[in-house]
Amino acid sequence: MDTTQLFSLKGRSALITGGSRGIGRMIAEGFLAQGARVYISARKAAACDQTAKELSAFGHCVSLPADVSTLEGAQALVAAYAKHEDSLDILVNNAGAAWGAPYDEFPESGWDKVVDLNLKAPFFLTQALTPMLKKAATDHLSKVINIASIDGISVNPQETYSYAASKAGLIQLTRRMALRLAQDRIVVSAIAPGAFASDMNKDARDHGDEVKGRIPAGRIGTPEDMAGAAIYLASRAGDYVMGSTLVVDGGVTHAR
Repeated sequence: MDTTQLFSLKGRSALITGGSRGIGRMIAEGFLAQGARVYISARKAAACDQTAKELSAFGHCVSLPADVSTLEGAQALVAAYAKHEDSLDILVNNAGAAWGAPYDEFPESGWDKVVDLNLKAPFFLTQALTPMLKKAATDHLSKVINIASIDGISVNPQETYSYAASKAGLIQLTRRMALRLAQDRIVVSAIAPGAFASDMNKDARDHGDEVKGRIPAGRIGTPEDMAGAAIYLASRAGDYVMGSTLVVDGGVTHAR
């Protein structure tokens, strides 16, 4: 048994949606460190371009701005990526949104925005990229990693109805897609993050000392925690993990 290359991504290409900040950026930097060519996408072009410029210090990183919440946006991202690569080894469906409002006032716009990006986009973007994922699956397996959330596993006190529903749906979608795509040598799995500092999780970012008091590990997640989980699933090390969701939360779901 040779374990020296188990976690290597050398020579592989990766596309990460929502890659300009937060968890997406953490994963992008981790993939670059393992030798991958990384393409990041985000709705805001300036932020995406700036992050790609910064991450280029660690390896090949290209900005491909797009809004994947619509079918047209997803197809535009596929076309932009195809100008650089003719196959895709790793797809990380990370782009996401949240919306909080009291039950009696929760708006349809808050439902549609969140569900379209968190649940619909991963399915249709993966569908559109499946030919390129299949092409890459030669001497190794291609990977799709969906970024879910612990809010799709256990209930928190916040009234984020569409977010919780979309993430629970994404976990089940991961299982269903994994069964179908295994025949094409494409492994589908997911990560359910807990508290990581980001623009979406402002509590963890701005009130880390308070938040960590509710986490058995005694701290919020670090970029290395997230990068390590994603590298594991994306590399040879994670080849036999199909349809499962890896919970990376410092134990908080067990303490709720």
